[in-house]
Amino acid sequence: MHIGLYMKELMLATVDNPSNAAEWAMAEMINEPSIMQKAVEEIDTVVGKDRLVLESDLPNLNYVKACVKEAFRLHPVAPFNLPHMSTANAVVDGYFIPKGSHVLISRMGIGRNPSVWDKPLKFDPERHLGNNICVELYDPDLNIISFSAGRRGCMGVDIGSAMTYMLLARLIQGFTWSPVSGENKVDLSESKSDLFMAKPLHAVATPRLAAHVYPA
Repeated sequence: MHIGLYMKELMLATVDNPSNAAEWAMAEMINEPSIMQKAVEEIDTVVGKDRLVLESDLPNLNYVKACVKEAFRLHPVAPFNLPHMSTANAVVDGYFIPKGSHVLISRMGIGRNPSVWDKPLKFDPERHLGNNICVELYDPDLNIISFSAGRRGCMGVDIGSAMTYMLLARLIQGFTWSPVSGENKVDLSESKSDLFMAKPLHAVATPRLAAHVYPA
């Protein structure tokens, strides 16, 4: 029974979280055409226009992965990390945390912390590139908490990362995106009940590849 519950949670999170992250990334990128263009150019250079993006291409799509990471930073899937209990007295940033304390870590507070991130409310994928050879969603410095960390970290980090990368990459590769008619920008308001978009993303998608590339 416990295995079944774990599998159910894994399957739901595998579908829900990548789609939410990709939706936020797409919305931000549609509002920033220069960022969208850089992602398109990277895909065209690495993959070309005669086939769709494959999982084997992902290590070479650093800019696309940086867009996903920035979406997770600015728009986490949940306001708090899963609750933990401290097993020993500790001092964190000058605050004493006694043994047995229940600890909730704010994903949004970390991802939008102005003492860590320059212009924290700005969608800027290039902040994650730096000298990194390969961009990954996991942040060892915990300046972003996408999949938690340590022994209680998410067991679906690999499949969740790959699905999110692939979803965004194929949406970008397959279509040219623009706001719906009569609107200059996508509404980036957050829902009051959760961290999803207040209004589901609506945009105009125009195919940009040859017809034979798309699945029948």
